[in-house]
Amino acid sequence: MNPVDCYLQHLAAERRLSPHTVAAYRRDLASLSRLADGKQLAELGVADIRGAIVKLRGQNLAATSVARQLSSWRGFYAFACRRLGHAGNPCLGLRPPKAAKPLPDILSPDACAQLLQGGPAAESDALQARDHAMFELFYSSGLRLSELTGLDLGDLDLQSGEAQVTGKGRKTRVVPVGRQALAALAAWLPLRLALARDTAALFVGRNGSRLTPRSVQLRLSRWARQAGLSQHVHPHMLRHAFATHVLQSSGDLRAVQEMLGHASISTTQVYTHLDWQHLAKVYDQAHPRARKKS
Repeated sequence: MNPVDCYLQHLAAERRLSPHTVAAYRRDLASLSRLADGKQLAELGVADIRGAIVKLRGQNLAATSVARQLSSWRGFYAFACRRLGHAGNPCLGLRPPKAAKPLPDILSPDACAQLLQGGPAAESDALQARDHAMFELFYSSGLRLSELTGLDLGDLDLQSGEAQVTGKGRKTRVVPVGRQALAALAAWLPLRLALARDTAALFVGRNGSRLTPRSVQLRLSRWARQAGLSQHVHPHMLRHAFATHVLQSSGDLRAVQEMLGHASISTTQVYTHLDWQHLAKVYDQAHPRARKKS
């Protein structure tokens, strides 16, 4: 039995992988054979594997597909070294290409304005005021969902226009609260008194207890539908919108990092890519040499 068949039998009989998965391993090893121009797999070295990866990349395969094939090859050689007496694993030390991180969905400034202008019909004044205050605060200060629902009355300072939030790792930071969010909060606070029952929570539900993250998600989705937005809107989209719009206006990446509470600047840098997408779109629409012929 040849080495590949031994390995596939091992996967099926000992590791009990599904026939579909075993077939995928077979295809990946056949791919390696083709990329190596018919050389025996036992003869391949690090340079051969590296060359195979380069050829795969030349086929415009996604980075995830290349990484999957390299993982299959590495598994085969590990088995061959352990069971079949191969001298070494030529895949060791080789890293797959990095997959591009998906960019977060965001709302445009116009979509944010459309969302925040409206609200569900037939709601009590208190609930509508509460939701308006929550969503203005999301967009104004770039909060995480857990940070918003964790806010207490004492965390908010309307006079200074600031709020203290507790983020990941129980780290606290002070964030600015914009003018329109302050106005919405000022409208909500008197109405909150009639709902709140022995809780310090800034945002409470009908029963007077702290509002849950799931409730906020459902309320925002409802607001978005009522406002006529076609895309599904979730709380983190308002955080993304805050970061992108502030960065587009200011260009100050460090300031956005501080306001978002990111421990690493690399986490914040995703918004520079979103900013570039925005600029590229404007360029395509505006530049005489970029516009498509009508």
